[in-house]
Amino acid sequence: LFQGLPKADKMDFIVQKSVEMGVTEIVPVQMHRSIVKLAGDKRRKRVARWQAIAEAAAKQSKRAVIPRVQEILSMKEALAYAAEHSDLILVPYEHMADEPESGTRTLIEALQPGQTAAVFVGPEGGFEETEVEAAVREGAKTISLGKRILRTETAALAFLAFLTYRFEL
Repeated sequence: LFQGLPKADKMDFIVQKSVEMGVTEIVPVQMHRSIVKLAGDKRRKRVARWQAIAEAAAKQSKRAVIPRVQEILSMKEALAYAAEHSDLILVPYEHMADEPESGTRTLIEALQPGQTAAVFVGPEGGFEETEVEAAVREGAKTISLGKRILRTETAALAFLAFLTYRFEL
């Protein structure tokens, strides 16, 4: 999960719930529309807090592996990391809901056990168009999560629910 930094304590919720849903790694991403700007000691403390939340959520949900919360990356760094470490990069983009066939179902059904999918979720206010264009240049596929505009703290969980349905039910 490559999560655009949300404001307030929303990231705590996102980390906890996404770990419960089976995410294997969380990468906080400083995006253009991220309101929160973390630097220095505050940045290190926040990442340590998110790692502690991930550990607690993994124990609660009886996961054998504790997902790692990475350091906060820029969008450019995050795209490069995803391209190097993932089989598929997906960007849920609200403008895809207007497309009759966004390919979401096809892409999810094509994933095989053992493959890795990186999903980028924008912060409040969504992605800047240039961020989506940069992701597509890196090989990302834009997808739809449905007709509704989801909050940043809901989007990752919706996508993870798709994966749970595909691989665990």
